[in-house]
Amino acid sequence: QVQLVESGGGLVQPGGSLRLSCAASGFTFSNYAMGWFRQAPGKEREFVAAVGWSGSSTMYVDSVKGRFTMSRDNAKNTVYLQMNSLKPEDTAVYYCNARPVVGTGTYWGQGTQVTVSL
Repeated sequence: QVQLVESGGGLVQPGGSLRLSCAASGFTFSNYAMGWFRQAPGKEREFVAAVGWSGSSTMYVDSVKGRFTMSRDNAKNTVYLQMNSLKPEDTAVYYCNARPVVGTGTYWGQGTQVTVSL
């Protein structure tokens, strides 16, 4: 059974930091590129960051470049999103995503809430 379980969300003040984790199981983790997406209230889900199967390549949406860092540990079947200098506009539910390097089909986690507020 495929599972993506996010953790690490919470309430943080502007300028603060959080580290999200996504633990994967039920599939061959190293065969998948991994991503983080987010969805704010009343808005569509948007891409935030992605990391290739080996962890050597990453990409980010412009609004988080220089503040967020995505990484993966294939030995632990886990990806991370280090979020620094958080802004109120980063408030959203953050979702983990797995996409196969070859083939089709994606997996989604249930999401973790991140709230940036005083």
